[in-house]
Amino acid sequence: MLPPDTPVGARADATASAGGLQQQLEALAIRIPLTLAMRESDLLMQYLALLQRWNATYNLTAVRAPAQMLTLHLVDCLAVVPALRRHAGSGPQRVLDVGSGGGLPGVVLAALNPAWDVTCVDSVGKKAAFIQQAAVEMRLANLHSHHSRVEQLKVGPFDLVTSRAFASLPDFVTLTRANLSPGGAWVAMKAKRPEAELAALPASVDVFHVEQLDVPELGAERCLVWMRPSL
Repeated sequence: MLPPDTPVGARADATASAGGLQQQLEALAIRIPLTLAMRESDLLMQYLALLQRWNATYNLTAVRAPAQMLTLHLVDCLAVVPALRRHAGSGPQRVLDVGSGGGLPGVVLAALNPAWDVTCVDSVGKKAAFIQQAAVEMRLANLHSHHSRVEQLKVGPFDLVTSRAFASLPDFVTLTRANLSPGGAWVAMKAKRPEAELAALPASVDVFHVEQLDVPELGAERCLVWMRPSL
């Protein structure tokens, strides 16, 4: 959002720039493949603007440029949506995003899946406050934020527990075991296949799928590690 005293020319340039980013977002999403409805595209651009605005003061992410935020954050998180939707089917889901930071992927999941109830938890107060503000400004009644260490979180259980750069796989499943519903699944966003972390998982955890992801324009490996408690 621009200050009210921004010159008209600068406003026009900013509007054109935002329009270009939105077109880029929609084009990259199609390559995932994921077709964004106009409302979804608008919500994601609103989120990007919020993230940029808050980041100037609260240092939510080391990525500063909007174009880099779009690729490194938004598109990276959009790439997991088809896989999560396939797993969830047509029913509602309760999702816990652990160590959500600036709301990645939690805010993205809530914006694109209004039938899902998404809770983000982060131990850093300013990050949890940002997610709560995003829920208000984006009018996402299905998005919730908690400032807490996950092992102290008293909500749940959840059908899906997600993480993006939160912790090692053994720590992730150990810290969130009490938050997982019977029949639920953990899904961790990772870079390359984390062989050492997979080998360190306890026997009580079943890795039932490691899914490679192709994130357009990212230029780096990405995968999803799907896990559930062993029977």
